[in-house]
Amino acid sequence: MDHHPPPLVVVMGVSGSGKTTVGAALAQRLRVPFADADDFHPRANIDKMSAGIPLTDDDRRPWLATIATWLTDNAAGGGVASCSALKRSYRDVLAAAAPQVFFVHLHGDPDVIAARVAGRPGHFMPAALVESQFATLEPLEPGERGAVLDVDQPVDDIVTQSLDTLDHHTLDHHDPEATRP
Repeated sequence: MDHHPPPLVVVMGVSGSGKTTVGAALAQRLRVPFADADDFHPRANIDKMSAGIPLTDDDRRPWLATIATWLTDNAAGGGVASCSALKRSYRDVLAAAAPQVFFVHLHGDPDVIAARVAGRPGHFMPAALVESQFATLEPLEPGERGAVLDVDQPVDDIVTQSLDTLDHHTLDHHDPEATRP
């Protein structure tokens, strides 16, 4: 049996989709490091978002480069990062740095997401920016390695679905003769 390296995963989606919670739980189950991309934002980005001002592509460029470096540094041993990765161009930056990266897109109804964000005390992303995030969001496209999972379910179920999807993808990717159960 082939030994497959631990997966490298980006848990993506709009603010309030559960990226950090699911990403941390997934990393724990996989026994790999976890990084919350929010921790990589420069102060200027946090100040802008706190003021209700959406980030521009120029604002995101150095942030994405830092996340890409983290993915590269963890490619051999695996890792999970939470990152909005709202646009295909952002995901392309991450995938260029770590071609084996797999995106788990946490998708949900805008009303569910807005309610979650409104209920988060002390977070720098105000609920008013959720609408701009949905407007910016470009769903995963053919050719991108990833899966879309519904956020409106228990975290453990999302993590289990993520693991199942990763297992199937790893089998399919590494063994063209593998079949899904």
